[in-house]
Amino acid sequence: MTNKKLKVSNVPNLRFPGFEGEWETKKLEEIGEIVTGSTPPTNNRSYYEGEYLFVSPVDIQTNRYIEVSKTTLTEKGFKKGRKIKKGSSLFVCIGSTIGKVGQANRDCITNQQINSIVTLENNEDFLFSLLEFYSPKIKALSAEQAVPIINKTTFSNVQVNIPELPEQKKIASFLSLIDERIVTQNKIIKELKSSKHSFIKKIFTRELRFRDNNDKYYPEWHEKRMKDLFTFKVTNSFSREKLNYENGTVKNIHYGDIHTKFQTLFDIKKEIVPYINSNINITKISEDSYCKEGDMIFADASEDLNDVGKSIEIINLNNQRILAGLHTILARPISNIFSIGFCGYLFKSQKVRAQIQKESQGSKVLSISVNRLANLSLSIPCLEEQIKIANLFSSMDLKLNTEKQILQELEKQKKFLLQQMFV
Repeated sequence: MTNKKLKVSNVPNLRFPGFEGEWETKKLEEIGEIVTGSTPPTNNRSYYEGEYLFVSPVDIQTNRYIEVSKTTLTEKGFKKGRKIKKGSSLFVCIGSTIGKVGQANRDCITNQQINSIVTLENNEDFLFSLLEFYSPKIKALSAEQAVPIINKTTFSNVQVNIPELPEQKKIASFLSLIDERIVTQNKIIKELKSSKHSFIKKIFTRELRFRDNNDKYYPEWHEKRMKDLFTFKVTNSFSREKLNYENGTVKNIHYGDIHTKFQTLFDIKKEIVPYINSNINITKISEDSYCKEGDMIFADASEDLNDVGKSIEIINLNNQRILAGLHTILARPISNIFSIGFCGYLFKSQKVRAQIQKESQGSKVLSISVNRLANLSLSIPCLEEQIKIANLFSSMDLKLNTEKQILQELEKQKKFLLQQMFV
């Protein structure tokens, strides 16, 4: 491939040798049939039998492929001609995931939140990459609406630049190589997550046990209530508006970051944590409320049952002063009965998570209180076994993070190539 600095706006920066001339500007409706999906009535179960798969926005995963729901439909679902053939590009056109792009890996139909491009030419892979490139621009067309939406007319009239079919095929063939690598990397990550989940289940149900240096099983675990093992400290309720990422002396852990980005074992050197704004008075906060290594911090509220009570364990503060903030519960071990790094995984175990979910309250927003958290029953192994358990899972997390970084780099490469190869 060669780099060419061309002044013409509809010629890409990066181009394969042998291809010249400007790309042609067309509307999306001129390069394929635009199909808006529909959702069949759920009260007629006969619709959910047959050979075709029904796809909704949650089924569309990253990059070239989609994971379709198990729901299948009969030919009754296609009376309006909304069948999508294998290889077609799918674009989420409404809601929080608007702009998400997928490619059908088999014949299907989609719900009404998806616009599809069904091409008659043998250029499905190119159109998928084209739609990925234009997705941010298409998404921007919905910016001024209360509920983001791209209707069929707007979507159909989006103008794009495309080359002749031979160049399309060359580009698609090249990009498919990195797509395949991304798909493989996603599978590696998925398998590692599954393996970790399996080990957590087996270890905390005692199906899998560690042995000591004499090749003997460690002693039986003992059951205790959380209130007998932890004390609960005061947290603050500072909103995002009172935090910043530029400067300050004290950092603050917001419950939203526990839900979205912090690792199970919280190391301040590896996390980006906001400061409390300098104009906020924190002089009345007691020293006992500042986080210490070994502390557990729980997010006490969530709209999702699977996330209520989600937690992190503080394993390294690097002398940084940190407070637990809005919608968090700060729990500190009473004595040295825990090895650093063990509790982070203890509270991820199925037994403990089931208790937290059972103790949570609410309808739209679920929450768990200190009193309910204090009643959890915890199974505690000896310190030596705790260390082995923590080391096992921390090594698995390290491997997972490495593979995720590889995936991020691949996605950056893909984004760069799209920017250079399309106009």
